[in-house]
Amino acid sequence: MISTKLVQVIEDHWEEMAARLMREVRKHPEMPNLSQQSDAEFREWCRSVLKDLAYSLSAPKGEEIERRFQVLGGMRFEENIPLHEAVLRLHILKDKIIGFVHEQGFPMTAMNLYAEEELELRIGRFFDACVYHVVRGYEGALSRAQRMAS
Repeated sequence: MISTKLVQVIEDHWEEMAARLMREVRKHPEMPNLSQQSDAEFREWCRSVLKDLAYSLSAPKGEEIERRFQVLGGMRFEENIPLHEAVLRLHILKDKIIGFVHEQGFPMTAMNLYAEEELELRIGRFFDACVYHVVRGYEGALSRAQRMAS
């Protein structure tokens, strides 16, 4: 069972995650398009990913998560954001979340270590699914655009 306390800390500090993500993306040489997004766009994107993290981590492979991230993938295509940037941003956010959890300084009891490990595993699986569905949404939008152009 994942630590609800750790997940709640992440949800409560989503704005800090957004700020960390913004700093990283803005200085990343392989993200020229996403680095141009406004602070408000970064915050909204982070909020949309992290607002119900507890639900997202504990829900069975749900159609809601599939739909939500496929829509995000399609939006990135419509915004002319390269797919690699959309995927890289998800990877960076995952790393920022895991780093944040490690910084929280919870006592290193066996139970807390287990909870942290379980959370990392679930976060990894969640972000793997996010990447997959963003790619599917992006490819779907690309395919539709190609059909319309023909």
